[in-house]
Amino acid sequence: MTEYGSLFSLLVTVTAISLTGVMAPGPVTAVTITKGATRREAGALVALGHGIIEMPLIILIGLGFATVLAVPEVRVAVGLAGGAVLLWMSIGLLRTKEQIPAERREVRGGCVLAGLTTTAANPYWFVWWVTVGATLVASASMWGLVGIVAFALAHWACDLGWLSFLSWGVFTSRRFWTPRIYRGILVACGIVLAGFGVYFIVSTAASLL
Repeated sequence: MTEYGSLFSLLVTVTAISLTGVMAPGPVTAVTITKGATRREAGALVALGHGIIEMPLIILIGLGFATVLAVPEVRVAVGLAGGAVLLWMSIGLLRTKEQIPAERREVRGGCVLAGLTTTAANPYWFVWWVTVGATLVASASMWGLVGIVAFALAHWACDLGWLSFLSWGVFTSRRFWTPRIYRGILVACGIVLAGFGVYFIVSTAASLL
């Protein structure tokens, strides 16, 4: 376990590591972009769904359950199921009609669910928490419950900040979109989700051989 001189220095490290992870393109980024076309605050809602999965996991890791997630059978199940879910979501995006949507207020649940689903469907998110995340949680536990809570909030604040910025940028720039551009964005995000889905399934199947 890495030693840190203060809780503040640990949180600075957590922020830096968390930002590199959340800013990397992935399933959560893809759904944030598509949801951002319909709602300015979509990123915050996607981050909320992400946090609904992430916060309990942090608590479980703090209690020593990281070893359960490292069990090969668990990782295989998550990889296959997650890949299938992402493929299903990509099909939904690719079937969306070529029409720029108006701002909608009834998509709150859809944004939260999208964040929750893409997080739970990403097996490498679990791998990150079993390895890098578990090390950081263990370091934060040196300050007891306060340290773990501070760590969780700092990590989630990075998700909230970046995804909110991303959806805000998509929403405010959509006045320049044509139906063809919008359709292109949906197709691109659909392909990203499909690519991750196929990769998760293939890499998981290869690990069984």
